[in-house]
Amino acid sequence: MSFHPNDIQRRGRVANFMVAAVLLFLSIGFFRSQILDYRKYSLQSETNRLRELPLPAPRGMIYDRNGKVIADNVIGYSVSILAQKEDTLKAVLQRLSGTISLSNAQIEQGLRRFRRAPARPTVIIQDASFDVVSVLEEHRTQFPGLIIQSAPRRFYPDGPVVSPFVGYTAEVTETELTQPAFADYKAGQQTGKQGLEKQYEKVLRGKEGSQFVEVDARGRIVREAGGARPDLIPVAAPPLYTNIDLDLQRFVAGIFGDSLQGGAVAIDPKTGGVLAVYSAPTWDANRFIGGIPAQYWDSLRTDPRRPLYNKALQGTYPPASTYKLATTVMGLEEKVIQMNDKLPIPCTGGMQFGNRYFRCWDKRGHGNLTLQGAIAKSCDVYFYQLGLKLGLTRLLAGGVKLGMNRKTGLDLPEERRPRWPESTDYFNRKYGPRNWSQAVILNLSIGQGENSQTILNMARFYAALATDGAAPRPSIARTKVEREVLMHLTPEQLDQVRAALVGVVQGGTASASAIKGVSLAGKTGTGQSGTFVNGVEQDHAWFVGFAPANDAKIVVAVMIEFGGHGTRSAAIASKIIQAYLKVTPIAEQMVDG
Repeated sequence: MSFHPNDIQRRGRVANFMVAAVLLFLSIGFFRSQILDYRKYSLQSETNRLRELPLPAPRGMIYDRNGKVIADNVIGYSVSILAQKEDTLKAVLQRLSGTISLSNAQIEQGLRRFRRAPARPTVIIQDASFDVVSVLEEHRTQFPGLIIQSAPRRFYPDGPVVSPFVGYTAEVTETELTQPAFADYKAGQQTGKQGLEKQYEKVLRGKEGSQFVEVDARGRIVREAGGARPDLIPVAAPPLYTNIDLDLQRFVAGIFGDSLQGGAVAIDPKTGGVLAVYSAPTWDANRFIGGIPAQYWDSLRTDPRRPLYNKALQGTYPPASTYKLATTVMGLEEKVIQMNDKLPIPCTGGMQFGNRYFRCWDKRGHGNLTLQGAIAKSCDVYFYQLGLKLGLTRLLAGGVKLGMNRKTGLDLPEERRPRWPESTDYFNRKYGPRNWSQAVILNLSIGQGENSQTILNMARFYAALATDGAAPRPSIARTKVEREVLMHLTPEQLDQVRAALVGVVQGGTASASAIKGVSLAGKTGTGQSGTFVNGVEQDHAWFVGFAPANDAKIVVAVMIEFGGHGTRSAAIASKIIQAYLKVTPIAEQMVDG
Protein backbone atom coordinates (compact mmCIF):
# COMPACT_ATOMS: atom_id res chain seq x y z
CA MET A 1 0.00 0.00 0.00
CA SER A 2 1.37 3.40 -1.00
CA PHE A 3 0.85 6.74 0.82
CA HIS A 4 0.56 10.15 -0.69
CA PRO A 5 3.52 12.37 0.25
CA ASN A 6 1.17 14.88 1.85
CA ASP A 7 -0.16 12.13 4.19
CA ILE A 8 3.36 11.26 5.27
CA GLN A 9 4.19 14.91 6.03
CA ARG A 10 0.92 15.37 7.94
CA ARG A 11 1.53 12.32 10.05
CA GLY A 12 5.09 13.42 10.72
CA ARG A 13 3.90 16.81 11.96
CA VAL A 14 1.36 15.11 14.26
CA ALA A 15 4.04 12.80 15.67
CA ASN A 16 6.42 15.72 16.20
CA PHE A 17 3.68 17.65 17.99
CA MET A 18 2.88 14.71 20.25
CA VAL A 19 6.55 14.20 21.12
CA ALA A 20 6.95 17.91 21.79
CA ALA A 21 3.84 17.90 24.00
CA VAL A 22 5.11 14.95 26.02
CA LEU A 23 8.51 16.57 26.45
CA LEU A 24 6.86 19.84 27.47
CA PHE A 25 4.65 17.99 30.01
CA LEU A 26 7.66 16.18 31.46
CA SER A 27 9.65 19.42 31.57
CA ILE A 28 6.86 21.16 33.46
CA GLY A 29 6.68 18.22 35.88
CA PHE A 30 10.43 18.23 36.42
CA PHE A 31 10.41 22.01 36.92
CA ARG A 32 7.58 21.78 39.41
CA SER A 33 9.12 18.94 41.44
CA GLN A 34 12.72 20.19 41.27
CA ILE A 35 12.12 23.93 41.63
CA LEU A 36 8.63 24.79 42.89
CA ASP A 37 8.07 21.79 45.23
CA TYR A 38 11.71 21.22 46.09
CA ARG A 39 11.26 21.64 49.82
CA LYS A 40 8.23 19.34 49.99
CA TYR A 41 9.83 16.45 48.15
CA SER A 42 13.19 17.02 49.80
CA LEU A 43 11.49 16.64 53.19
CA GLN A 44 9.71 13.48 52.07
CA SER A 45 12.99 12.09 50.82
CA GLU A 46 14.71 12.87 54.09
CA THR A 47 11.80 11.36 56.01
CA ASN A 48 12.02 8.15 54.02
CA ARG A 49 15.81 8.07 54.33
CA LEU A 50 16.09 9.07 57.99
CA ARG A 51 14.21 7.36 60.81
CA GLU A 52 14.01 8.63 64.38
CA LEU A 53 15.08 6.37 67.23
CA PRO A 54 13.95 7.39 70.73
CA LEU A 55 16.62 7.61 73.41
CA PRO A 56 15.08 6.92 76.86
CA ALA A 57 16.05 9.29 79.63
CA PRO A 58 17.18 8.06 83.05
CA ARG A 59 14.50 8.41 85.74
CA GLY A 60 15.30 10.45 88.80
CA MET A 61 17.14 8.61 91.55
CA ILE A 62 15.34 8.08 94.86
CA TYR A 63 17.29 8.47 98.10
CA ASP A 64 16.55 7.89 101.78
CA ARG A 65 17.02 10.55 104.47
CA ASN A 66 20.74 9.71 104.73
CA GLY A 67 21.51 9.68 101.02
CA LYS A 68 21.30 5.92 100.54
CA VAL A 69 19.92 4.71 97.23
CA ILE A 70 16.36 3.41 97.15
CA ALA A 71 15.82 3.47 93.36
CA ASP A 72 18.69 3.42 90.87
CA ASN A 73 19.22 3.17 87.11
CA VAL A 74 21.39 0.48 85.54
CA ILE A 75 22.24 -0.29 81.95
CA GLY A 76 19.78 -2.59 80.25
CA TYR A 77 19.15 -3.68 76.67
CA SER A 78 16.02 -3.32 74.58
CA VAL A 79 15.31 -5.08 71.28
CA SER A 80 13.22 -3.24 68.68
CA ILE A 81 12.26 -3.66 65.04
CA LEU A 82 12.06 -0.78 62.55
CA ALA A 83 9.34 -1.76 60.07
CA GLN A 84 7.35 0.14 57.45
CA LYS A 85 4.30 -2.14 57.40
CA GLU A 86 2.56 -4.42 59.86
CA ASP A 87 2.90 -7.41 57.53
CA THR A 88 6.64 -6.82 57.32
CA LEU A 89 6.92 -6.66 61.09
CA LYS A 90 4.90 -9.83 61.52
CA ALA A 91 7.12 -11.70 59.06
CA VAL A 92 10.28 -10.51 60.84
CA LEU A 93 8.90 -11.56 64.22
CA GLN A 94 7.99 -15.01 62.95
CA ARG A 95 11.53 -15.50 61.70
CA LEU A 96 12.97 -13.96 64.85
CA SER A 97 11.11 -16.51 67.00
CA GLY A 98 13.20 -19.21 65.35
CA THR A 99 16.39 -17.57 66.64
CA ILE A 100 15.35 -16.51 70.14
CA SER A 101 12.45 -17.53 72.34
CA LEU A 102 9.46 -15.33 71.48
CA SER A 103 6.00 -16.28 72.69
CA ASN A 104 2.82 -15.64 70.74
CA ALA A 105 1.88 -13.10 73.40
CA GLN A 106 5.10 -11.17 72.79
CA ILE A 107 4.50 -11.19 69.05
CA GLU A 108 0.92 -9.96 69.46
CA GLN A 109 2.03 -7.28 71.90
CA GLY A 110 4.65 -6.11 69.40
CA LEU A 111 2.02 -5.81 66.68
CA ARG A 112 -0.22 -3.78 68.99
CA ARG A 113 2.66 -1.43 69.75
CA PHE A 114 3.24 -0.97 66.03
CA ARG A 115 -0.42 -0.07 65.47
CA ARG A 116 -0.25 2.56 68.23
CA ALA A 117 2.95 4.17 66.93
CA PRO A 118 3.96 2.95 63.43
CA ALA A 119 6.57 5.70 63.06
CA ARG A 120 8.52 4.57 66.13
CA PRO A 121 10.66 1.44 66.42
CA THR A 122 8.52 -1.36 67.84
CA VAL A 123 9.86 -2.65 71.14
CA ILE A 124 9.89 -6.45 71.19
CA ILE A 125 11.90 -7.13 74.37
CA GLN A 126 12.13 -4.33 76.92
CA ASP A 127 14.73 -5.92 79.16
CA ALA A 128 16.79 -8.34 77.12
CA SER A 129 19.44 -10.48 78.76
CA PHE A 130 23.04 -10.37 77.61
CA ASP A 131 22.70 -13.87 76.15
CA VAL A 132 19.75 -12.82 73.98
CA VAL A 133 21.62 -9.73 72.82
CA SER A 134 24.67 -11.86 71.92
CA VAL A 135 22.60 -14.26 69.82
CA LEU A 136 20.88 -11.41 67.99
CA GLU A 137 24.19 -9.69 67.26
CA GLU A 138 25.39 -12.87 65.57
CA HIS A 139 22.29 -12.95 63.33
CA ARG A 140 21.85 -9.20 62.83
CA THR A 141 22.21 -9.40 59.01
CA GLN A 142 19.23 -11.76 58.81
CA PHE A 143 16.83 -9.23 60.32
CA PRO A 144 16.44 -5.89 58.50
CA GLY A 145 15.49 -3.08 60.87
CA LEU A 146 16.76 -4.85 64.01
CA ILE A 147 17.73 -2.34 66.70
CA ILE A 148 19.55 -3.24 69.91
CA GLN A 149 19.87 -0.31 72.27
CA SER A 150 21.43 0.13 75.66
CA ALA A 151 19.01 2.08 77.84
CA PRO A 152 18.65 2.95 81.54
CA ARG A 153 16.62 0.35 83.42
CA ARG A 154 15.10 0.85 86.87
CA PHE A 155 16.70 -1.11 89.67
CA TYR A 156 15.89 -1.27 93.39
CA PRO A 157 18.95 -2.44 95.36
CA ASP A 158 16.76 -3.56 98.29
CA GLY A 159 13.99 -5.01 96.12
CA PRO A 160 11.28 -6.54 98.34
CA VAL A 161 12.28 -4.40 101.33
CA VAL A 162 11.22 -1.14 99.65
CA SER A 163 8.47 -2.43 97.35
CA PRO A 164 5.62 -1.51 99.78
CA PHE A 165 6.27 2.19 99.20
CA VAL A 166 8.50 2.64 96.13
CA GLY A 167 6.24 0.82 93.62
CA TYR A 168 7.58 0.03 90.14
CA THR A 169 7.63 1.24 86.53
CA ALA A 170 6.20 -0.34 83.39
CA GLU A 171 5.24 0.52 79.84
CA VAL A 172 2.41 2.99 79.45
CA THR A 173 -0.76 1.09 78.51
CA GLU A 174 -3.20 1.66 75.66
CA THR A 175 -5.84 2.78 78.15
CA GLU A 176 -3.49 5.29 79.77
CA LEU A 177 -2.55 6.75 76.38
CA THR A 178 -6.19 7.76 75.89
CA GLN A 179 -6.21 9.76 79.14
CA PRO A 180 -5.40 13.51 79.27
CA ALA A 181 -2.73 12.93 81.91
CA PHE A 182 -0.71 10.93 79.36
CA ALA A 183 -1.21 13.28 76.41
CA ASP A 184 2.55 13.77 75.93
CA TYR A 185 3.44 10.08 76.30
CA LYS A 186 4.16 7.76 73.39
CA ALA A 187 3.79 4.02 73.04
CA GLY A 188 6.73 2.13 74.51
CA GLN A 189 7.61 4.76 77.12
CA GLN A 190 7.81 3.90 80.80
CA THR A 191 5.69 5.33 83.61
CA GLY A 192 5.30 4.83 87.35
CA LYS A 193 2.67 2.26 88.28
CA GLN A 194 2.59 2.24 92.08
CA GLY A 195 4.04 3.93 95.12
CA LEU A 196 6.51 6.79 94.81
CA GLU A 197 7.11 5.95 91.16
CA LYS A 198 3.48 6.76 90.38
CA GLN A 199 2.94 9.56 92.90
CA TYR A 200 5.97 11.53 91.68
CA GLU A 201 5.89 10.53 88.02
CA LYS A 202 6.12 14.15 86.83
CA VAL A 203 9.21 14.66 88.97
CA LEU A 204 10.94 11.35 88.23
CA ARG A 205 10.27 11.24 84.50
CA GLY A 206 13.17 12.47 82.37
CA LYS A 207 13.03 14.07 78.92
CA GLU A 208 13.33 11.57 76.10
CA GLY A 209 15.95 12.24 73.42
CA SER A 210 16.24 11.22 69.76
CA GLN A 211 18.76 9.78 67.38
CA PHE A 212 18.42 9.51 63.59
CA VAL A 213 19.58 6.61 61.45
CA GLU A 214 19.72 6.30 57.68
CA VAL A 215 17.80 3.44 56.09
CA ASP A 216 17.64 2.03 52.56
CA ALA A 217 14.53 1.42 50.46
CA ARG A 218 13.87 -1.86 52.31
CA GLY A 219 14.00 -0.20 55.71
CA ARG A 220 17.40 -1.64 56.61
CA ILE A 221 19.65 0.56 58.73
CA VAL A 222 22.60 1.79 56.71
CA ARG A 223 24.36 4.02 59.22
CA GLU A 224 23.80 6.58 61.92
CA ALA A 225 23.06 10.05 60.59
CA GLY A 226 25.69 11.89 62.57
CA GLY A 227 25.65 12.96 66.21
CA ALA A 228 22.51 13.99 68.03
CA ARG A 229 21.72 17.68 68.27
CA PRO A 230 22.03 19.16 71.78
CA ASP A 231 18.26 19.63 71.97
CA LEU A 232 17.74 15.93 71.20
CA ILE A 233 20.00 14.53 73.92
CA PRO A 234 18.01 12.75 76.69
CA VAL A 235 17.83 14.67 79.96
CA ALA A 236 17.80 12.80 83.28
CA ALA A 237 15.22 13.78 85.89
CA PRO A 238 16.30 15.30 89.22
CA PRO A 239 16.57 13.05 92.29
CA LEU A 240 13.80 12.59 94.85
CA TYR A 241 14.83 12.76 98.51
CA THR A 242 12.67 11.00 101.09
CA ASN A 243 12.21 10.77 104.86
CA ILE A 244 12.69 6.99 104.78
CA ASP A 245 15.40 5.57 107.05
CA LEU A 246 16.61 2.70 104.89
CA ASP A 247 18.42 0.99 107.76
CA LEU A 248 15.21 1.02 109.82
CA GLN A 249 13.20 -0.18 106.81
CA ARG A 250 15.56 -3.13 106.45
CA PHE A 251 15.29 -3.86 110.16
CA VAL A 252 11.47 -3.91 110.01
CA ALA A 253 11.55 -6.24 107.00
CA GLY A 254 13.92 -8.54 108.87
CA ILE A 255 11.62 -8.75 111.91
CA PHE A 256 8.60 -9.72 109.81
CA GLY A 257 10.63 -12.25 107.83
CA ASP A 258 8.71 -14.84 105.83
CA SER A 259 6.36 -16.07 108.54
CA LEU A 260 4.41 -13.02 109.72
CA GLN A 261 1.73 -11.18 107.80
CA GLY A 262 0.69 -7.68 108.64
CA GLY A 263 2.12 -4.20 108.48
CA ALA A 264 4.11 -1.55 110.30
CA VAL A 265 4.49 2.22 110.05
CA ALA A 266 7.08 4.39 111.77
CA ILE A 267 6.85 8.18 111.61
CA ASP A 268 8.49 11.23 113.12
CA PRO A 269 5.68 12.71 115.28
CA LYS A 270 6.94 16.28 114.91
CA THR A 271 7.33 16.43 111.13
CA GLY A 272 5.21 13.54 109.86
CA GLY A 273 8.20 12.16 108.00
CA VAL A 274 7.65 8.45 107.35
CA LEU A 275 10.70 6.60 108.60
CA ALA A 276 9.52 3.15 107.53
CA VAL A 277 6.42 1.56 106.04
CA TYR A 278 6.22 -2.17 105.48
CA SER A 279 3.66 -4.77 104.47
CA ALA A 280 4.21 -8.50 104.84
CA PRO A 281 4.45 -10.66 102.90
CA THR A 282 6.02 -8.42 100.31
CA TRP A 283 6.92 -8.69 96.62
CA ASP A 284 9.97 -7.85 94.56
CA ALA A 285 9.61 -4.68 92.48
CA ASN A 286 12.60 -5.70 90.34
CA ARG A 287 10.61 -8.64 88.98
CA PHE A 288 8.05 -6.18 87.57
CA ILE A 289 10.56 -4.24 85.48
CA GLY A 290 10.45 -5.09 81.78
CA GLY A 291 7.35 -7.27 82.14
CA ILE A 292 6.21 -9.51 85.00
CA PRO A 293 7.00 -13.22 84.53
CA ALA A 294 3.67 -15.04 84.29
CA GLN A 295 4.62 -17.66 86.87
CA TYR A 296 5.68 -15.02 89.41
CA TRP A 297 2.51 -12.99 88.83
CA ASP A 298 0.31 -16.06 89.32
CA SER A 299 2.12 -16.93 92.56
CA LEU A 300 1.44 -13.45 93.94
CA ARG A 301 -2.16 -13.38 92.78
CA THR A 302 -3.05 -16.76 94.26
CA ASP A 303 -1.17 -16.38 97.56
CA PRO A 304 -3.84 -16.38 100.33
CA ARG A 305 -1.67 -13.99 102.36
CA ARG A 306 -2.29 -11.31 99.68
CA PRO A 307 1.22 -9.91 99.17
CA LEU A 308 -0.04 -7.40 96.59
CA TYR A 309 -2.36 -5.86 99.19
CA ASN A 310 -0.53 -3.16 101.13
CA LYS A 311 -1.64 -3.94 104.67
CA ALA A 312 -0.09 -0.77 106.13
CA LEU A 313 -1.99 1.58 103.83
CA GLN A 314 -4.90 -0.35 102.34
CA GLY A 315 -5.78 -2.83 105.06
CA THR A 316 -8.56 -1.71 107.41
CA TYR A 317 -8.94 -3.57 110.69
CA PRO A 318 -10.81 -3.09 113.98
CA PRO A 319 -8.27 -1.08 116.00
CA ALA A 320 -9.39 -2.80 119.22
CA SER A 321 -8.00 -1.39 122.46
CA THR A 322 -5.63 1.00 120.70
CA TYR A 323 -8.80 3.00 120.00
CA LYS A 324 -9.57 3.40 123.71
CA LEU A 325 -7.30 6.43 123.66
CA ALA A 326 -9.63 8.08 121.15
CA THR A 327 -12.55 7.42 123.51
CA THR A 328 -10.40 8.86 126.32
CA VAL A 329 -9.71 12.04 124.35
CA MET A 330 -13.43 12.50 123.62
CA GLY A 331 -14.32 12.03 127.28
CA LEU A 332 -11.72 14.56 128.42
CA GLU A 333 -12.70 17.11 125.77
CA GLU A 334 -16.39 16.80 126.60
CA LYS A 335 -15.58 17.01 130.33
CA VAL A 336 -17.53 13.86 131.15
CA ILE A 337 -14.50 12.23 132.78
CA GLN A 338 -11.19 13.03 134.47
CA MET A 339 -8.11 10.84 134.63
CA ASN A 340 -8.67 10.01 138.31
CA ASP A 341 -12.40 9.33 138.03
CA LYS A 342 -13.92 5.95 138.78
CA LEU A 343 -17.18 4.76 137.20
CA PRO A 344 -20.16 3.17 138.98
CA ILE A 345 -19.83 -0.39 137.77
CA PRO A 346 -16.58 -2.18 138.78
CA CYS A 347 -15.15 -4.72 136.37
CA THR A 348 -15.96 -8.30 137.38
CA GLY A 349 -15.22 -9.75 133.98
CA GLY A 350 -18.09 -8.13 132.08
CA MET A 351 -21.13 -5.87 132.19
CA GLN A 352 -24.83 -6.41 131.57
CA PHE A 353 -26.43 -4.00 129.08
CA GLY A 354 -30.03 -4.65 128.13
CA ASN A 355 -30.49 -8.35 127.45
CA ARG A 356 -26.85 -8.92 126.57
CA TYR A 357 -23.77 -9.48 128.68
CA PHE A 358 -20.68 -7.67 127.33
CA ARG A 359 -17.47 -9.32 128.46
CA CYS A 360 -14.13 -7.82 129.37
CA TRP A 361 -11.04 -9.38 127.78
CA ASP A 362 -9.95 -10.50 131.27
CA LYS A 363 -12.60 -12.81 132.70
CA ARG A 364 -11.15 -12.35 136.18
CA GLY A 365 -12.09 -8.68 136.11
CA HIS A 366 -10.11 -5.54 136.99
CA GLY A 367 -12.09 -4.20 139.94
CA ASN A 368 -12.79 -0.51 140.48
CA LEU A 369 -10.32 1.49 138.34
CA THR A 370 -9.63 5.12 137.49
CA LEU A 371 -9.34 6.13 133.84
CA GLN A 372 -5.56 6.01 134.11
CA GLY A 373 -5.73 2.48 135.51
CA ALA A 374 -8.30 1.43 132.91
CA ILE A 375 -5.90 2.46 130.14
CA ALA A 376 -2.99 0.57 131.72
CA LYS A 377 -5.09 -2.59 132.25
CA SER A 378 -7.12 -2.10 129.06
CA CYS A 379 -10.38 -2.63 130.94
CA ASP A 380 -13.30 -3.01 128.53
CA VAL A 381 -15.97 -2.51 131.21
CA TYR A 382 -14.64 0.95 132.07
CA PHE A 383 -14.74 2.06 128.43
CA TYR A 384 -18.20 0.59 127.92
CA GLN A 385 -19.39 3.00 130.60
CA LEU A 386 -17.35 5.91 129.24
CA GLY A 387 -18.90 5.38 125.82
CA LEU A 388 -22.38 5.42 127.34
CA LYS A 389 -21.60 8.66 129.22
CA LEU A 390 -20.60 10.27 125.94
CA GLY A 391 -23.63 8.99 124.05
CA LEU A 392 -23.70 7.90 120.43
CA THR A 393 -23.98 11.37 118.89
CA ARG A 394 -20.91 12.74 120.65
CA LEU A 395 -19.02 9.48 120.15
CA LEU A 396 -19.56 9.56 116.38
CA ALA A 397 -18.83 13.28 116.08
CA GLY A 398 -15.68 12.84 118.15
CA GLY A 399 -14.40 10.09 115.84
CA VAL A 400 -14.98 12.30 112.81
CA LYS A 401 -13.11 15.15 114.49
CA LEU A 402 -10.18 12.84 115.20
CA GLY A 403 -9.98 11.86 111.53
CA MET A 404 -11.17 8.28 111.92
CA ASN A 405 -13.19 8.45 108.70
CA ARG A 406 -10.69 10.02 106.32
CA LYS A 407 -7.29 9.44 104.75
CA THR A 408 -4.20 10.88 106.35
CA GLY A 409 -3.05 12.53 103.10
CA LEU A 410 0.09 10.39 102.75
CA ASP A 411 1.86 10.99 99.43
CA LEU A 412 1.19 7.51 98.07
CA PRO A 413 -1.71 6.61 95.75
CA GLU A 414 -2.51 3.35 97.56
CA GLU A 415 -3.82 4.80 100.83
CA ARG A 416 -7.35 3.65 101.64
CA ARG A 417 -9.98 5.53 103.60
CA PRO A 418 -10.73 4.06 107.07
CA ARG A 419 -14.30 3.30 108.14
CA TRP A 420 -16.11 5.18 110.89
CA PRO A 421 -19.84 6.08 110.98
CA GLU A 422 -20.33 9.82 110.47
CA SER A 423 -23.79 9.90 112.08
CA THR A 424 -26.69 7.70 113.19
CA ASP A 425 -27.89 7.73 109.56
CA TYR A 426 -25.25 5.08 108.95
CA PHE A 427 -27.04 2.65 111.27
CA ASN A 428 -30.44 3.54 109.84
CA ARG A 429 -29.19 2.68 106.35
CA LYS A 430 -27.48 -0.51 107.47
CA TYR A 431 -30.04 -1.96 109.87
CA GLY A 432 -33.18 0.03 109.12
CA PRO A 433 -34.72 2.89 111.18
CA ARG A 434 -35.17 1.99 114.86
CA ASN A 435 -33.91 -1.51 114.11
CA TRP A 436 -30.71 -1.14 116.12
CA SER A 437 -29.91 -0.46 119.77
CA GLN A 438 -27.57 1.78 121.74
CA ALA A 439 -25.42 -1.29 122.28
CA VAL A 440 -23.41 -0.17 119.23
CA ILE A 441 -21.84 2.38 121.59
CA LEU A 442 -20.16 -0.34 123.63
CA ASN A 443 -18.45 -1.88 120.63
CA LEU A 444 -17.36 1.45 119.14
CA SER A 445 -15.91 2.67 122.42
CA ILE A 446 -13.41 -0.22 122.56
CA GLY A 447 -12.43 -0.18 118.87
CA GLN A 448 -14.77 -2.88 117.59
CA GLY A 449 -18.01 -2.84 115.63
CA GLU A 450 -18.35 -0.44 112.68
CA ASN A 451 -14.82 0.81 113.16
CA SER A 452 -12.00 -0.21 110.82
CA GLN A 453 -8.76 1.75 110.74
CA THR A 454 -5.56 1.64 108.74
CA ILE A 455 -2.26 1.13 110.51
CA LEU A 456 -1.11 4.48 109.11
CA ASN A 457 -4.10 6.36 110.51
CA MET A 458 -3.57 4.96 114.00
CA ALA A 459 0.08 6.02 113.82
CA ARG A 460 -1.04 9.53 112.89
CA PHE A 461 -3.49 9.68 115.81
CA TYR A 462 -0.82 8.62 118.31
CA ALA A 463 1.54 11.22 116.83
CA ALA A 464 -0.96 13.84 118.05
CA LEU A 465 -0.96 12.23 121.51
CA ALA A 466 2.84 12.21 121.52
CA THR A 467 3.11 15.95 120.79
CA ASP A 468 0.69 18.81 121.43
CA GLY A 469 -2.53 17.37 120.05
CA ALA A 470 -1.75 18.34 116.46
CA ALA A 471 -1.08 15.53 113.99
CA PRO A 472 1.37 16.03 111.12
CA ARG A 473 0.44 14.92 107.62
CA PRO A 474 2.55 11.81 106.99
CA SER A 475 4.90 12.20 104.05
CA ILE A 476 7.49 9.97 102.45
CA ALA A 477 9.09 12.60 100.23
CA ARG A 478 10.62 15.62 101.88
CA THR A 479 7.89 18.23 101.77
CA LYS A 480 6.67 21.15 103.83
CA VAL A 481 5.46 20.12 107.28
CA GLU A 482 1.67 20.34 107.61
CA ARG A 483 -0.07 19.85 110.95
CA GLU A 484 -3.74 19.52 111.85
CA VAL A 485 -5.12 20.00 115.36
CA LEU A 486 -7.01 16.81 116.22
CA MET A 487 -7.67 17.34 119.91
CA HIS A 488 -8.00 20.25 122.30
CA LEU A 489 -6.48 18.98 125.53
CA THR A 490 -4.47 21.01 127.99
CA PRO A 491 -0.75 20.25 128.33
CA GLU A 492 -1.53 18.76 131.74
CA GLN A 493 -4.15 16.44 130.28
CA LEU A 494 -1.78 15.32 127.51
CA ASP A 495 0.89 14.60 130.14
CA GLN A 496 -1.63 12.52 132.08
CA VAL A 497 -2.63 10.55 128.97
CA ARG A 498 1.01 9.88 128.14
CA ALA A 499 1.66 8.79 131.73
CA ALA A 500 -1.21 6.31 131.41
CA LEU A 501 0.34 4.94 128.22
CA VAL A 502 3.66 4.58 129.98
CA GLY A 503 1.78 2.56 132.59
CA VAL A 504 0.71 0.13 129.86
CA VAL A 505 4.40 -0.73 129.38
CA GLN A 506 5.48 -0.40 132.98
CA GLY A 507 3.25 -2.96 134.63
CA GLY A 508 0.34 -3.08 132.20
CA THR A 509 -0.48 -5.30 129.20
CA ALA A 510 2.85 -4.59 127.44
CA SER A 511 5.23 -4.83 130.40
CA ALA A 512 7.50 -7.33 128.63
CA SER A 513 8.28 -4.72 125.94
CA ALA A 514 9.88 -2.11 128.18
CA ILE A 515 13.10 -0.51 126.93
CA LYS A 516 16.09 0.08 129.18
CA GLY A 517 16.75 3.76 129.69
CA VAL A 518 13.80 4.88 127.56
CA SER A 519 10.26 5.70 128.61
CA LEU A 520 8.07 3.84 126.11
CA ALA A 521 4.39 4.79 125.88
CA GLY A 522 1.86 2.77 123.94
CA LYS A 523 -1.26 0.65 123.83
CA THR A 524 -1.91 -2.96 122.90
CA GLY A 525 -5.01 -4.16 121.09
CA THR A 526 -6.55 -7.52 120.23
CA GLY A 527 -8.95 -7.08 117.32
CA GLN A 528 -11.62 -9.45 116.12
CA SER A 529 -10.96 -10.86 112.66
CA GLY A 530 -14.08 -12.91 111.95
CA THR A 531 -11.83 -15.81 110.95
CA PHE A 532 -12.11 -19.00 113.00
CA VAL A 533 -9.87 -22.07 113.18
CA ASN A 534 -11.28 -25.06 115.07
CA GLY A 535 -13.91 -22.78 116.57
CA VAL A 536 -11.37 -20.26 117.90
CA GLU A 537 -11.30 -16.74 116.45
CA GLN A 538 -7.91 -15.70 115.09
CA ASP A 539 -7.51 -12.19 116.49
CA HIS A 540 -5.39 -9.42 115.00
CA ALA A 541 -2.57 -8.18 117.25
CA TRP A 542 -2.11 -4.39 117.55
CA PHE A 543 0.33 -2.06 119.23
CA VAL A 544 0.81 1.67 118.73
CA GLY A 545 3.42 3.49 120.77
CA PHE A 546 6.05 6.21 120.89
CA ALA A 547 9.29 7.02 122.67
CA PRO A 548 10.64 8.78 124.58
CA ALA A 549 7.26 9.45 126.16
CA ASN A 550 8.05 13.04 127.20
CA ASP A 551 9.78 14.04 123.92
CA ALA A 552 8.84 11.52 121.24
CA LYS A 553 11.27 10.93 118.39
CA ILE A 554 9.36 8.08 116.78
CA VAL A 555 5.84 6.66 116.65
CA VAL A 556 5.41 3.03 115.62
CA ALA A 557 2.19 1.20 114.76
CA VAL A 558 2.29 -2.57 114.22
CA MET A 559 -0.55 -4.92 113.31
CA ILE A 560 -0.09 -8.67 112.87
CA GLU A 561 -2.92 -10.43 111.06
CA PHE A 562 -4.20 -13.37 113.12
CA GLY A 563 -1.36 -12.62 115.55
CA GLY A 564 -3.39 -13.20 118.72
CA HIS A 565 -2.77 -10.92 121.68
CA GLY A 566 -1.49 -7.38 121.22
CA THR A 567 1.62 -8.11 123.27
CA ARG A 568 3.06 -9.85 120.22
CA SER A 569 2.93 -6.63 118.22
CA ALA A 570 4.17 -4.69 121.24
CA ALA A 571 7.35 -6.77 121.28
CA ILE A 572 7.92 -6.07 117.58
CA ALA A 573 7.23 -2.34 117.93
CA SER A 574 9.58 -2.18 120.89
CA LYS A 575 12.39 -3.72 118.83
CA ILE A 576 11.77 -1.23 116.02
CA ILE A 577 11.99 1.69 118.46
CA GLN A 578 15.10 0.22 120.01
CA ALA A 579 16.74 -0.04 116.59
CA TYR A 580 15.91 3.56 115.75
CA LEU A 581 16.97 4.98 119.12
CA LYS A 582 19.87 2.54 119.36
CA VAL A 583 19.06 1.21 122.82
CA THR A 584 18.64 -2.26 124.33
CA PRO A 585 15.53 -3.94 125.77
CA ILE A 586 14.86 -4.75 129.42
CA ALA A 587 13.15 -8.03 128.60
CA GLU A 588 12.88 -10.14 125.48
CA GLN A 589 10.08 -12.53 126.31
CA MET A 590 6.46 -11.97 125.28
CA VAL A 591 3.43 -12.45 127.53
CA ASP A 592 -0.27 -12.65 126.85
CA GLY A 593 -2.54 -9.73 127.63
